[in-house]
Amino acid sequence: MGIYTDTETKINGQLRAFSKNKEIPKVIEQLVLAALSHYPELAHTHIRFIFSQKLKKSVMAARPVVGTLLQSRNKRTYAILINPVFKLTHSIEPIHHLPEDVLIGWLGHELGHIMDYEQRTMWGVARFGLLYLLSKRYIRKAERLADTFAVNRGMASYILSTKKFILGHSELSSRYKEKIARLYLSPDDIVELVSEMEKKTQPEKEELLADETALAQSTQGKDN
Repeated sequence: MGIYTDTETKINGQLRAFSKNKEIPKVIEQLVLAALSHYPELAHTHIRFIFSQKLKKSVMAARPVVGTLLQSRNKRTYAILINPVFKLTHSIEPIHHLPEDVLIGWLGHELGHIMDYEQRTMWGVARFGLLYLLSKRYIRKAERLADTFAVNRGMASYILSTKKFILGHSELSSRYKEKIARLYLSPDDIVELVSEMEKKTQPEKEELLADETALAQSTQGKDN
């Protein structure tokens, strides 16, 4: 089965509802819709899931389609770029051959970034891109926020599967694993976040998310 196969994937009606305004390669359609089902707020958001070989140092990346930022917020379009292959030390395998829960977790994290972008003005999104390039500290806050969105949307088990897969994979480069450990929440951090969420009511969870969002969007100086 090719990545862009026209073969119809069997998707149940409940998941199919999350495909509105989405462009999704057939080979990962069910996994994408499973991740999207945790984000009802994005039901009408325009999102393109695109296999791209331009990603050299990442597996996935969520980005706004720049030209649409000039339009009203409900007409914005976002792209989640996905590396079509998963590069290991001694081999390469198609990304869709990874365990399903790992891919759903990866997608859920990127959708967390889109939740962040949706709350920003055009200038706020532009500022995000600039600070993400300049500040490691800002990256850590942005990545924590994306994970917090995912955990709050019931994706903790998927996020944990993804992180454990990365950090425990014997054929992933130590440099990549060190980057993930340095800039992203650890599995222990996720467990702690889940524990914290479980003690809160839904309004308190939303307040925590609002606080995390404000913190991530605050101005940060260059930090190497």
